Amino acid sequence: MIIFASTFSAKAQFFNPSDTLNKKRLVFATATTAVGYGATMIGLNEYWYKDYPRSNFHFFNDNKAWMQMDKAGHALTSYQLGRYGYEVMKWTGTSEKSAIWIGGNLGLFFLTSVEIMDGFSDEWGFSGGDAVANLSGTALFIGQQLAWGEQRMALKFSYSPSDYAQYRPETLGSGGLESVLKDYNGQTIWLSVNPSSFGHKEKPFLPWLNVALGYGANGMLGGDFNPNFNAAGDALPHTERYRQYYLSLDVDLSRIETNNAFLKTIFNVVGFIKIPAPALEFSQGAVKWHWIAF
Repeated sequence: MIIFASTFSAKAQFFNPSDTLNKKRLVFATATTAVGYGATMIGLNEYWYKDYPRSNFHFFNDNKAWMQMDKAGHALTSYQLGRYGYEVMKWTGTSEKSAIWIGGNLGLFFLTSVEIMDGFSDEWGFSGGDAVANLSGTALFIGQQLAWGEQRMALKFSYSPSDYAQYRPETLGSGGLESVLKDYNGQTIWLSVNPSSFGHKEKPFLPWLNVALGYGANGMLGGDFNPNFNAAGDALPHTERYRQYYLSLDVDLSRIETNNAFLKTIFNVVGFIKIPAPALEFSQGAVKWHWIAF
C-alpha cells in the first residue's frame, strides 16, 4: 500500500496543486485510492489470511515481539501514508484542513483495516500495541501540519541485509523484498529532524540538512524469543538479542529547491528512505562508529 500511495503521489507531483476544488481530480483520486485499497485488502486475504483458520474477533498482546521493531514500522507506515494522502488531497484542490484530516488519516484507516482482519484470524488478533503505533504515526504528521504547516520531523526507513535471515527464511524472508519486510534485524527506523526549520527563516544554513535518531534491534531469530530449531528441524545458533540506537545525518529532499518536475517526483518517491551517512551506534554498552549507516 505504501508503494502504491507513493507512486500515485509522485504522479501528482508532475502537476501543480489546484487552488480551488477540482472535482475531476477529486473523483480520480478517490476512485484510484479506493481501487488500491480494495486490491490490497483482497491481496492480503488471498495470500496471507486465507491459509489460516478464522475465529471470532479477539485481541492479541504482541507488545514484546521483535523488541518493538514492528511497532516502529507501524508508526512509520501510518506517518508516510498520511504524508502521501495529504499531498494527493492538495493536488485535488481541497482546503488545507480537509487535506490534513482526510489525507493525513489514510495510513490510520488502512492499518486499522489490517488490524481488524488480524482480529478475526485465529493465528493473530487485534493488537492494541499496533493500534497505538498506528495512531502515533498519524498524530506526528497531522500535529505538525496543524502546528507549523510543514513537516519538521519525519519518520524514515533504512535497511541493510542481516546475517540472520539465512537461519529462518520462513520467518525472516528468503532474500530481496521479502527480507526487507520481514527481517527486523536489518531494519532501522529513524526520526529525521530539520534543525533549520526551528530557527530564523531568513537564509537558513543548509536548510536541507537533518539530524537523524535511529532505532534498531539485532540478534532476533523469533518474535518473543529465539527458538532452538527452525522449521526444517535444523539447530539454530545462539544469538544475543539487543537494541541499537543511532545518531546520524540525513537530507530532507523536500527542502532542496528545484523547478524540475522529474526531480521533484524522485524526491517524493524516495522521501521515506533515510539517506546513507556516517553514524554513531550505541549498543551493548559500547559506542561504535559507522562510516556509512544504511
